[in-house]
Amino acid sequence: MEHPFDQLEGVLSVQVGYTGGKTINPSYEEVCSGKTGHTEAVQIVFDPEEISYQTLLDIFWHNIDPTTKDQQFCDIGTQYRTAVFYHSERQKEEAEKSRAGLTLPVVTEIVPAGPFYPAEEYHQHYYQKSPTHYQFYRWGSGRDKRLNELWKK
Repeated sequence: MEHPFDQLEGVLSVQVGYTGGKTINPSYEEVCSGKTGHTEAVQIVFDPEEISYQTLLDIFWHNIDPTTKDQQFCDIGTQYRTAVFYHSERQKEEAEKSRAGLTLPVVTEIVPAGPFYPAEEYHQHYYQKSPTHYQFYRWGSGRDKRLNELWKK
């Protein structure tokens, strides 16, 4: 999920990590086990004068499958659930309005943001560090095919 946000004007940083669980500073292996309660997530810092939260939400929705619980494409487990983690009541309201505007049966949660733990460095900007593997994953996971089905791109 880093890639869709990384190049946008007004996005100051995108960091891969884990949130929504009970373990303090979990490792990738711990999160992948599904026992920490965390989900893999991205934390986006943006300048609202340059890009709106609504625009970020729109990009989010069009890069996930919001209809599948505890799964994203070939990745299965609660750590792959989809969620919008909001930081204010205004963000919550905008996220709920955005979700309500979708014409799909959405299961994506909208929940308060809790502690965010950055993933290990080798996960940061993975699509740039390992472009061939990243593209193979996208193809092999069925991600692009499913997104095209959902959003009629």
